[in-house]
Amino acid sequence: MVLTQTSVIGLGPMGHPLAATLLAAGAPPIVWNRTAHRADDLVAAGAIRAHTPAQAAAPVILSVLPDVFQLRELLDAETLAAWGAAGARVVIMSTSGPDQVRALAEELAPEGIAVVDAPMSGGVAGAEAGTLSIMVGGADEDVALVRPVLELIGGTVLHLGELGTGSITKLCNQIVVGGTLAALAEAFGLARRSGLDIQQLVTLLEGGLARSEVLTQKKDKLLEREYSLGGSADNQVKDLRYATAAGERVGLPAQLLPALLSLYTETVDQGHGQEDHTVVQELYLDPEN
Repeated sequence: MVLTQTSVIGLGPMGHPLAATLLAAGAPPIVWNRTAHRADDLVAAGAIRAHTPAQAAAPVILSVLPDVFQLRELLDAETLAAWGAAGARVVIMSTSGPDQVRALAEELAPEGIAVVDAPMSGGVAGAEAGTLSIMVGGADEDVALVRPVLELIGGTVLHLGELGTGSITKLCNQIVVGGTLAALAEAFGLARRSGLDIQQLVTLLEGGLARSEVLTQKKDKLLEREYSLGGSADNQVKDLRYATAAGERVGLPAQLLPALLSLYTETVDQGHGQEDHTVVQELYLDPEN
């Protein structure tokens, strides 16, 4: 099957392995990143370098930037014209709010550019393996065009409804991820302060009801207190703020969300915003040990 030409905008912890997965599947993407050298190995392997966002024009453009706001910064007149001429479907793969995604779509529609929200879950491991869970919102015809690309990078790809439904679903996901990490951080803190063998704790958690994909992917960071990205604490705060706003809109009597937002905000305030969100465990550790 010949796939529609695809661009990947943003080659960070998730965007780079997504582009590599497309390459490995025989669908070399156009790639653009503000820090250009992030694309060097991809280009050497067959990807097409875009020197400007306008040169990344394609029928399918995967935005793997942190949020809609960073994408908006790229949309000058030249870029809008090029993307519109390509009949681009811009796929928002980052976590954002449904209002932000819908507002972007309204702005881009007069330019002939459609928007699909398709945030993903599965972490760097899922991006590298092409097994991400992808939550899709958008018009049927737009989703039909981008779906073959999404199925190359995702193991589970579900079209949930109109534009914005993918974002809401991802916010539900982020409550679970943030809550699970916070629970692990508190449990590890209790274990360490009680003199337990942390590796034995992990073995027991993995053998019982407390096992989870979050534990599987993040245990080494928790054990070694090594917080290279991954998903950042800054982004976790962003996601929880969006989830809080979405909950308030529908009258959700949230109990956990306020506590999680406070916890991760404290983590960021302590200077850990650009570390992996597992760094939340540092709040629980004895500073003298």
